[in-house]
Amino acid sequence: MPLLTFDVIQGRSESEIRTLLDAAHRAVLTAFKVPARDRYQIVHENKGYQMVFQDTGLGFARTDNLVMVRVYTSPRSEEQKCLFMAELARELLENCGVQGTDLMISFITNSKGDWSFADGEAQYLTGKL
Repeated sequence: MPLLTFDVIQGRSESEIRTLLDAAHRAVLTAFKVPARDRYQIVHENKGYQMVFQDTGLGFARTDNLVMVRVYTSPRSEEQKCLFMAELARELLENCGVQGTDLMISFITNSKGDWSFADGEAQYLTGKL
């Protein structure tokens, strides 16, 4: 179960946000082979001055179309993570017009015991998942 959080500069319409989330979910399904209803996403909209994302010396400029994605997940292989990054970049370019230089992705890895989906129960540990 990955949980994806998105930070974007405010100004996108509800339809644009839904398209972005749908595109990201397709990338999750492709890369991680999770069930279709394994979908957990949160969008944070920020004022432009609240997001500072430079290029780490790579020599490109970012625009106000910036999308920062954090992926909270149990361990994934390097191959799965690279596939997700490539699929997300492709999906966001094709469906949202987000250029690769406006996409930043970070993985935060945790263990199955770090998740409770309801009732204060660790379903991965109890065997329900």
